Amino acid sequence: MTKGTQSFGKRHTKTHTLCCRCGRISYHIQKHRCASCGYPRAKKRTYHWSVKAKRRHTTGTGRITHLRDVQRRFKNGFREGTQAKSQRKVKSAEQTA
Repeated sequence: MTKGTQSFGKRHTKTHTLCCRCGRISYHIQKHRCASCGYPRAKKRTYHWSVKAKRRHTTGTGRITHLRDVQRRFKNGFREGTQAKSQRKVKSAEQTA
């Protein structure tokens, strides 16, 4: 048996499948470990020697649904349980004056 073309024809099984955390086809079926994000480890897989990979997966490259909400609340001083002032009364007072 040779190492080349004939050997490649026997490859018909998949080693990696979809990862439920990062969505990439990097989850190793036998190892039960994602090669991209490190799932099911609690901390995300990142290394300092790969600056480009950190840039691709850092905060702000996705939807940042929670952080977008936090930024909006930060601008207002994290106020809770208050009612917003009516804008109609302020506008009508300005127009009459």
